[in-house]
Amino acid sequence: MSYWWLAIRPKTIPASIGPILLGTALASTETTINGLVFGLAILCAIALQIAVNLANDLFDGLNGVDTEARLGPARMVQSGFITPKAMAIALALFTLMAMLCGLTLAALTHWNLLLVGITCLLAVFAYSAGPLPLASVGLGEVTVLIFFGWVAVMGSYWLQTGELTLTALLYGTSAGLFSVAILLVNNLRDIPTDRASGKLTLPARLGEAGTRQLFLGVTAAALLIHLLAAWPQPWLMLIPVLLCLKPVLNLIRGIYSLSGGELNTLLAQTAKAGLIYCGTSSALLVLLS
Repeated sequence: MSYWWLAIRPKTIPASIGPILLGTALASTETTINGLVFGLAILCAIALQIAVNLANDLFDGLNGVDTEARLGPARMVQSGFITPKAMAIALALFTLMAMLCGLTLAALTHWNLLLVGITCLLAVFAYSAGPLPLASVGLGEVTVLIFFGWVAVMGSYWLQTGELTLTALLYGTSAGLFSVAILLVNNLRDIPTDRASGKLTLPARLGEAGTRQLFLGVTAAALLIHLLAAWPQPWLMLIPVLLCLKPVLNLIRGIYSLSGGELNTLLAQTAKAGLIYCGTSSALLVLLS
């Protein structure tokens, strides 16, 4: 069981829950929240997150991207702890769970949601599988911004209100940029092994110096865009930024001072900063509405 726990990578799950909370909290300022729809959205997001993690473990292991030189947490297929067949079955089960949640959400809201669901499922596999995996051609960060930012926040907002707004887009951008920062740290750590295996992630293309500069820009932009999203409510504008400011400054110091396996600690800290942002903003949206 411990191998499966490592395979689903539970520390990544808050990155999928936070944006759903944020989009739903934003919707609560406009309408009464449907608890069943909210719960199904959370379950769907968790199932998709786990499916992405399992697919990444499976396909990177099969394609030789993961090797013994990897500096991050052990991958289960590459290490031989879980067979490819067992991993494929688990991937199918979590994909099925996401599909069932999505179908139920579509039945409760609007069948147009199926188009979004199909796109999300395709992204699960396109990220690390196929002839041109998105992660291997430098599109991983863009994919994360789209699905862990815009789709998650705007989608959960739309499920409750039936509308899409500029404010939801801005909040989705801030949340998504924190998820992009997580991936940048992960891929910065893996530049040597990714290049050796032919996996040309965005950091592998930019190099270490360029990736560190991009991380600085992404985290700063997340906070600045939040100010636009929360305008003109002063408490909603300032409190999340002030609470995130110290963690973000620590992240920036860390990205310039740490390297290799040391970045594993920074990875967890970046995820925590994103959760602080989503959690604080969500709570304030509910309390101040």
